[in-house]
Parts: sequence; structure tokens; C-alpha cells
Amino acid sequence: MVNRKLVGAHYGLLDWLVQRVTGVVMAAYTAIVAYALVQGAGSSYERWLAFMSSTSMRFISFLCVVSLCWHAWIGVRDTWMDYVQPAGIKLTLHVLTVLSVIGCGGWAVQILWRL
Repeated sequence: MVNRKLVGAHYGLLDWLVQRVTGVVMAAYTAIVAYALVQGAGSSYERWLAFMSSTSMRFISFLCVVSLCWHAWIGVRDTWMDYVQPAGIKLTLHVLTVLSVIGCGGWAVQILWRL
């Protein structure tokens, strides 16, 4: 039997840390893309495609997509947990949120694979 704490001072610490780390990853990605745009990567479609289809940029973009999905899941899940009381509605919203996050994440990865 697993003895898991459901309440207490450290409940939610991991979620808080994940929110901060994923936020930093997304901010770094934004800074990288903004710097590339300032340097002229967006001046033509060919330059933008060359920039975005490099292996390193595809990997960094993938990390950003995963971070965005994880960040969104924790934020929306916590909102449902805090503000929705009926268990059936809460469960339905959780399932719809998971399906939405997985669908959007899969779509973003599919776009990255097409580059």
C-alpha cells in the first residue's frame, strides 16, 4: 500500500515548481524567436523555414510545446479543482481538458514534423 499525503504543507510544491520551470522554458523560447526575428530570420519565407527547420530549433520548439501543454494542464486543472464543486462536472471538465491539451500538443508536433 502506498502512503500518499493528500494535504499538507508540501502538497502542490511540485506543481508550483513545474509551473515556474515551464514558464522559464517558454520565456527562453520567446526570447530566441524574438532575437531571430530581429536578426532577419523572418524577412522571407525561405529564411524563416531554414531557421525553423534546423534540428536544434525543432528540438527547442518541441520542448516549448511540451512545456506549454504541461503548464496549461496544471493551470486549468487547478482552476477546475478550486472552483468547480460537483464531482461529475469536475471529472468531465478534467477529461475535456486532457483531450484538448493532448490534441493541441499533437497538432503542434505534427506541424513541427512537416518542416
